[in-house]
Amino acid sequence: MEKNVEQTSRTLLSLTPSEEAALKEGINFLKNKTDGKNYILYKDKDTLRACKNLCKHQGGLFIKDIEDLTQKCVRCTKHNWKLDVSTMKYVNPPDSFCQDELVVETGPDNGLVLVELNPPNPWDTEPREPEDLAFGEVQVTYVTHACMDLKLGDRRMIFDPWLIGPAFARGWWLLHEPPGDWLERLCRADLIYISHMHSDHLSYPTLKKLAERRPDVPIYVGKSERPVFWYLKQSGVKLTNINIVPFGVWQQVDRNLRFMILMDGVHPEMDTCIIVEYKGHKILNTVDCTRPNGGTLPEKVDFMMSDFAGGASGFPMVYSGGNFTEEKKAQFIKIERKKLLNYKAQLVTDLKPKIYCPFAGYFVEAHPSDSYIKETNLKNDPEELNRLIKKKSEEVSTWTPKPGATLDLARMLRDPTDSLRIVDPPEWTKIFKDSWDFKPYLHTLGAAVDDDIFLYPSWVKEYYLWAGFKGYNLVIRVIETDDDFSPLPGGYNYLVDFLDLTFPMKIPNRDCPFEEIKARVSVMRHTVKHGLLWDDLYIGFQTRLQRDPDIYHHQFWNHFQIKLPLTPPVFLGTMQTKSELKENCCAAN
Repeated sequence: MEKNVEQTSRTLLSLTPSEEAALKEGINFLKNKTDGKNYILYKDKDTLRACKNLCKHQGGLFIKDIEDLTQKCVRCTKHNWKLDVSTMKYVNPPDSFCQDELVVETGPDNGLVLVELNPPNPWDTEPREPEDLAFGEVQVTYVTHACMDLKLGDRRMIFDPWLIGPAFARGWWLLHEPPGDWLERLCRADLIYISHMHSDHLSYPTLKKLAERRPDVPIYVGKSERPVFWYLKQSGVKLTNINIVPFGVWQQVDRNLRFMILMDGVHPEMDTCIIVEYKGHKILNTVDCTRPNGGTLPEKVDFMMSDFAGGASGFPMVYSGGNFTEEKKAQFIKIERKKLLNYKAQLVTDLKPKIYCPFAGYFVEAHPSDSYIKETNLKNDPEELNRLIKKKSEEVSTWTPKPGATLDLARMLRDPTDSLRIVDPPEWTKIFKDSWDFKPYLHTLGAAVDDDIFLYPSWVKEYYLWAGFKGYNLVIRVIETDDDFSPLPGGYNYLVDFLDLTFPMKIPNRDCPFEEIKARVSVMRHTVKHGLLWDDLYIGFQTRLQRDPDIYHHQFWNHFQIKLPLTPPVFLGTMQTKSELKENCCAAN
């Protein structure tokens, strides 16, 4: 019978009457001396508003914004996002997020308390006590990157299979050599969970191989606003058993096994995570979520896995000019990787899983043309993260997996020192890849370059009208380039004014932000032709960007990375010439 779980609340910080009296008008930075957590309280006469000192974008720390004359804003130290704490809305970038607000109440001693209201935890419905597990009954095998193969009794479940080919067009390649039997593993799966549509989790080259052998394999995705398989019809992958399930509801597989998909608190339209439960034992996979389930997760699960590496963004590596010197980029990378390491270690320490595994970060910018990114976009070391976790919490066991290695949950829970708890692949097994088959994938991308669509300059207008982004004061210049980001002779070079969605010959004579986007021609045209999201361009390091002023245009990037139409564009084509393009919709250099 389903158990009713009421909304809960917890006090995060208490202020004595004297501490309350010491609060100043405006912004107050507060710290809980017990657990070290930071908070912001805004006071305006009799009005009090409070929030955690944690940027909703990517978890950065807020500090005083010395440029704000209103004395209402704080600035995130991670990406310089700005929050107006008098409204709890972000003002830079505008129209992006609202901060989660805490309740300010009078405490039992007539001081103040900051209270967080928590909705019911969906995993607490129909709770089950853990049962004894036999050796070999629950096994977790690492395959590569974010792909795990779970044996759960007589069922097999696989997470996020990216096992061949690149991700993000041609920007990411597998760091590890997958086990030789990876396709057999996929074919015998009882269910496959795909967390979101990014191509290091939703790999069409991998799924094409699977579909040729077993098209009816059950695949499960969350019911996100952006359909995970929106590109399926164009991909040529013929999968016939895709199941879209609601968030926060147990999906019963058999008497012993169930799972629940949860959404991300920052990107609910696409990112998800999952809880798998077998005989009352929980396995938590937070995947790439920035704030999985809004930051509320089950504690003391048996096994937890999460990303760890960083480097999965174009920022700041694809930017140049202005503040983006090589020295500042290197410093940013160093600081951000350390922050991410500490954040993940603290998250694991707070949740106290019995076993933790860092995964979903084993990729490399392997193509020779991306050597600059490979050398500068440094990643975190999973071993370093595990050492930090052990330093903070000795009771958490950690595992840095090798492809093909298997962890036996029963043995690990019973005795973390059991020599058979983890079985590594044979010593002669090849762990790291030293070669990649670039040619067929680059050929596929390059096929778009000479497509008839691009014979007619009218595609520019048709594409951006299809994209449907307008009414925003931003002008971009897009320049098609070769692999070295040098302008391509005969390539397109055009301006788009998103205020009224026009295509001027020169930058308008008004106060407007400007962004120059140099894009590799093969990836840009492949993206345009198929109506793909711009993640391939941005996260795949296929662009070089300059912006004036140096601000992030959230609405623009959010639209082209998440909100493009679900149906691909239709190009009618007209017999225009390049000279006519200059007259109608392109700008001279």
